[in-house]
Amino acid sequence: MKTVTVHEAKTHLSRLLREVEAGEEIIIRRGNKTVARLSAAETGAPRPRHTPGAWSDLGPWSKEANDILLAPAFTDEEIEQLESIDKFEEPKA
Repeated sequence: MKTVTVHEAKTHLSRLLREVEAGEEIIIRRGNKTVARLSAAETGAPRPRHTPGAWSDLGPWSKEANDILLAPAFTDEEIEQLESIDKFEEPKA
């Protein structure tokens, strides 16, 4: 078990974390008093990464509600109409 001062822990935190990841336990002292113990965290099951579109599976919604949530905002035809609009056209009075 390694012992370091608070100053050394602040200065070399990245190195100390690498040592902890390798299995070392580190005691941090202020003067003659132990103030903290640096040890590896217990790892549980890894948290699943979010997949785009998967949020609809999070709720107890019906199939109809999921279909609405996942439906595209615009049809292909509506997108083409929006893209064809001249953005700099003067409004007609």
